[in-house]
Amino acid sequence: MSFSIAGKTAIVTGAANGIGLAIARHFVEEGANVMFVDMDDAALTAQIGDKVGEIGPIRMFNGDLRQKLTIANLLSATIDAFERIDILVNAARQVMPGDAMNPDDKAIETALQQNVLAGLRLSQMIAKRMIKQASEAGDDSGQAGSIINLSSITPRRTHPDLLAFSVSAAALDQATRSLALALAPRRVRVNAVAFGSVMSASLKRSLKEDEGLRESVLSVTPMGRIAKSSELAAAVQFLASEASAFVTGQILTVDGGRTLLDPVAGVAH
Repeated sequence: MSFSIAGKTAIVTGAANGIGLAIARHFVEEGANVMFVDMDDAALTAQIGDKVGEIGPIRMFNGDLRQKLTIANLLSATIDAFERIDILVNAARQVMPGDAMNPDDKAIETALQQNVLAGLRLSQMIAKRMIKQASEAGDDSGQAGSIINLSSITPRRTHPDLLAFSVSAAALDQATRSLALALAPRRVRVNAVAFGSVMSASLKRSLKEDEGLRESVLSVTPMGRIAKSSELAAAVQFLASEASAFVTGQILTVDGGRTLLDPVAGVAH
């Protein structure tokens, strides 16, 4: 089986910065048509606004995916640009601290809306399009599409200061499995990547602000280093490609062995 995604069309959310941007750029380098999606129009334009039409078949879409109309508009824009959708990467997520003894209901609601419900609604609509494409093409053998959610190791670490985010990540993992089971007969695969410390833009800023943070992260990571964003993007590509054609409903952990230690009070990054 091939790891290639060349010629495939992918939607990547949260693509204006950080890990979402790294995944979207990696997909472009691998020959995919990519719709860069984010609610931060300024950041999205700054990253790829002058590159549309120059670095490959890419487009950008700005909007709040918590709104159903925005999801419908994204679907239409992608079909207009590329005629089909093969891959969806739900990389948009919001990490917020939360005290388990004094939970902030608003933070929990925000985390669930942003990290679970928005991606779930988008996945449902995109999956229907993938199924329709396969049916119209008379394709009843190969995969109809692949959906990949970006999750976290926090549900397995039970970090006391990340209540809202941990709850949303746990809900996302279950949503991944449930949707995978529902879509398996229609040959749309749904998986997630749960990751630990990845050298994202936010982590770089945190490392500069806290001199002891790097050592704290390394001390709870058996492989003794922080992952490159390209390593996470490669794991996502595996789940998007034919190489994982018989893989669905799985939470692929990319954490350098961190969850093997599972220190409850370990650093949150």
